[in-house]
Amino acid sequence: MKTGSLLSVRDLRVRFETHGGTVHAVRGIDLDLEPGETLGVVGESGSGKSVTSLAVMGLVPSPPGVVEAERIQFDGQELLGMRRRQLRRLRGASLSMIFQDPMTSLNPLLTVGRQLTEVLETHRVARGRAASKRCAEALGEVGIPNPEARLESYPHELSGGMRQRVMIAMGLLCRPKLIFADEPTTALDVTIQAQILDLMGELQRKHGMAIVLITHDLGVVAGMCDRVQVMYAGRTVERAPGEDLFARPRHPYTRGLLRSVPTLAGSPDETLFSIPGQPPDPAGLPPGCAFAERCKFVSETCRASDPALESVESGPGGERAAACLRVEEVEQLATEQEASR
Repeated sequence: MKTGSLLSVRDLRVRFETHGGTVHAVRGIDLDLEPGETLGVVGESGSGKSVTSLAVMGLVPSPPGVVEAERIQFDGQELLGMRRRQLRRLRGASLSMIFQDPMTSLNPLLTVGRQLTEVLETHRVARGRAASKRCAEALGEVGIPNPEARLESYPHELSGGMRQRVMIAMGLLCRPKLIFADEPTTALDVTIQAQILDLMGELQRKHGMAIVLITHDLGVVAGMCDRVQVMYAGRTVERAPGEDLFARPRHPYTRGLLRSVPTLAGSPDETLFSIPGQPPDPAGLPPGCAFAERCKFVSETCRASDPALESVESGPGGERAAACLRVEEVEQLATEQEASR
C-alpha cells in the first residue's frame, strides 16, 4: 500500500455462481486513491464498474456473489473478511456511496427526513431535533430550497434532480473520507447534470473527501477526474492521468470510446462513430484479449494471448499503463489512419 493512500485494492475478483454457469464480473482489478483525489472509472455497461464499487463496500450479495482479493484496505484497515458489524460502522460514516438510481434507492414509504435521520442515528452522530436540524442543513448545502419543509416530503414528490441531491446529502451526512458516486447524473438533463457535478466538486473541496466516479460519460470524467481507469470485460485495460488519457489514448478500446463522443467540429452529414459489435458474455469469455473481436488493430497473437496491464510510460502526471500487446504499433497505425481521413 502506498504511503498516504486512502484506498488500496489489489487483484480484486468477483464472480457470480448462477444456474447458467459462473459469471466473472471483475477479473483482477487494482485501485489506489489518495485523500482528496478523484478517480474516474469508465467503460460500457457490463464492464464491471458498479460491481467493483459494491465489492469494496462489502455489498455484493453472497450467494451468489464471491469476492476474492489480495487486499482491500481503506484508511489502514483491511475490509476483506471484516465482520459485518465493523463494516456497518464504516459504511455511511467514513466510506459512503451515491447509488445509481435515487428513485429505487430511496424508500418510497418513508419521508426524506426519516431516511436522512436514520443515517445519523445509526452512526450515533445525532438524534431527535439535533438530527433533523443537521439533515435540513445538509439539504440546504446541496441546494434544495426550503429544506425544513422537504424533510416531510416523500421521494415521489421530488423531481429527479432533487432526489439525486437528497442522495448526495445522505452520502455526505457523516462527512466520509471516501465516496463512490455510481452514475450520479444518470437520467438527468444536461442542466441539472452540470449543477450536480459542480455541487460535488464544491463539496469535495470543502470537506476534502476522495471520490471514485463511476460513469460511461467521458465528458464528465474530463471535467472532474485527476486519474482515470478504463474497464472492459471486468478488467482494467488502461490507466492514466486524466489529461494524458484524453490527449493520447494508448489502448484501442479507449480510442474507440473517445471517437464515440460527438464533437461540435464534426460534419452534420457524417455518421457518428460507434465501436462495432458487443462486449463478450462474462459467462463465456473468449481466449486471448477480450476486446479482440471488436478491435480493428487485432492480430492473431491478440486472439491467443490475454495481455496483462503493464506500464507503457511515466510522465509528469504519473505512470500510464495499458493492457495491449501492440501499444506502439496501434498508436502508429491510428495516427496514420487519422492523417488520411
